Amino acid sequence: MGVIRLKNIQVYAYHGCLVEEGKIGSDYRVDVEVKADLQPSAKSDSLKDTVDYVHINRIVKEEMAVRSKLLEHVARRILDRILEEISIAEWATVEVSKINPPIGGNVERVSIEMTLKR
Repeated sequence: MGVIRLKNIQVYAYHGCLVEEGKIGSDYRVDVEVKADLQPSAKSDSLKDTVDYVHINRIVKEEMAVRSKLLEHVARRILDRILEEISIAEWATVEVSKINPPIGGNVERVSIEMTLKR
């Protein structure tokens, strides 16, 4: 087994319950972990035998571009696609963070983390 991690994928997106968030947008950070059997790729040295992190990055960017009210909703869409499109993925964890959220205080970021298993 092994884990592939993508840390600090930076995206500008328009998520949130406030109307202003849909117009102005905000900076987001996304971290992804995917557990899979990496032994075949370790032996073959072939991209087709592993978790392609370019593919994961593309999924994150595409799903972050679709507006959601809740971070949980966008995280679940990312998880669903990872398990749907990457056949060797056994489970995935996604953390989505909104940087400087508009919550009436000095808060660096708010984050949600979700895990989905096959």
